[in-house]
Amino acid sequence: MTQPAKPRKHIPMRTCVVCRQTTAKRSLVRLVRTTEGVQVDPSGKRNGRGAYLCHQSTCWQRAAQSDVLAKALRTALTEADRAYLQAMALQVAAQRDEAS
Repeated sequence: MTQPAKPRKHIPMRTCVVCRQTTAKRSLVRLVRTTEGVQVDPSGKRNGRGAYLCHQSTCWQRAAQSDVLAKALRTALTEADRAYLQAMALQVAAQRDEAS
């Protein structure tokens, strides 16, 4: 007798706020609006308004330079937030270069 096929596990999907590419939640980086400013949420479970960015350095740079991320988080980005995003863009680019 054959066994029934296992049901597929649901994979949550999210969209990068810059390039609008939809992919699995775990493959994106969640940013959270907190009282201290915008921060990366590696666990994906932190309280606060969140938005997702993919691992492309161009998306991180555009998020830092434009108001796309500010609109998604419903806040105004400070200069410290923009500097933090620029630093993260460099870090993402370095990680991507190491993987290649």
